[in-house]
Amino acid sequence: MSGLTTRRILLPALALVSAGALLAGCAQEPAATATSEASAAASEAAPSEAASSAAPEAASPSAEPALDECSTENLTLVNPGVLTIGTDSPAYPPYFVDDDPTNGQGFESAVAYAVAEGLGFGPNDVQWSVVPFNKSYAPGDKDFDFDINQISITPKRQKAVDFSNGYYTVNQAVVALNDSPIAGATSLAELQAAKLGAQVGTTSLDFITDVVQPSDKPFVYNDTNDAKSALNNGQIDGIVVDLPTAYYITAVEIDNSKIVGQFPAQEGGEQFGLLFAKGNPLVSCVNGVLDDLAASGDLQAIQDEWLAGETAPYFTE
Repeated sequence: MSGLTTRRILLPALALVSAGALLAGCAQEPAATATSEASAAASEAAPSEAASSAAPEAASPSAEPALDECSTENLTLVNPGVLTIGTDSPAYPPYFVDDDPTNGQGFESAVAYAVAEGLGFGPNDVQWSVVPFNKSYAPGDKDFDFDINQISITPKRQKAVDFSNGYYTVNQAVVALNDSPIAGATSLAELQAAKLGAQVGTTSLDFITDVVQPSDKPFVYNDTNDAKSALNNGQIDGIVVDLPTAYYITAVEIDNSKIVGQFPAQEGGEQFGLLFAKGNPLVSCVNGVLDDLAASGDLQAIQDEWLAGETAPYFTE
């Protein structure tokens, strides 16, 4: 075959081959584009699917039951498993009986055991600690869970310690012997020339200084027993104590004595509160118990049992 003939045969064949290659190349471009779009879609979907699968795990902690901080086993205590209560010694009537806080008798002993029961402690789970009155509200750590000792709630004391809600609203009163120069006093003015005494660090002493404002400085005693001895021996004209104590002194302890009068309640009322170390989380739990005791009438029943007395006259201005 001649070279011309051969060339005529090859040219059409090459043309067909080139056309086929061109068509094949054009057909591959859409496939590559589809693959790229699929990959992008898959990569975008992956984080969403991962987040969806992780969602139940992230939500699971919120399903945990809330901790009951006031259940007995979760309470923050000085001695685990035991409720430690502080009070002074001697422990005076009518708040305690026979100088024995552990017997449950007397207003504050009964209140203490009612609070203990509300927190889940039986009588055998309560331990008493001797705490001098002035030391109770001093700044610093405490070796008791709460202290109960006719401690009035005052802004000054609240700077160093925490208090529960008040469990008793109290007035102050003057006790004198029947033949005292102030035995018949009916006004604050008649008390200003008197020699009056009270225990150191008490709101009774504050009443003498801030309310009566006597011409002579008040006589200050380490405890109420010393003040009562001074009164009984005629060294002072009268003593200022809280009203329930005044009832007990005149009825039981000092013959020929009387309640001369009581002071009108201050604005908001003077209240006794349970005392705690500053920041003690037990306060809110105890407040819940006190609220329940008040709502049920049990707190009033304890008060009626131990703090009953005839109404004392009020001093006028």
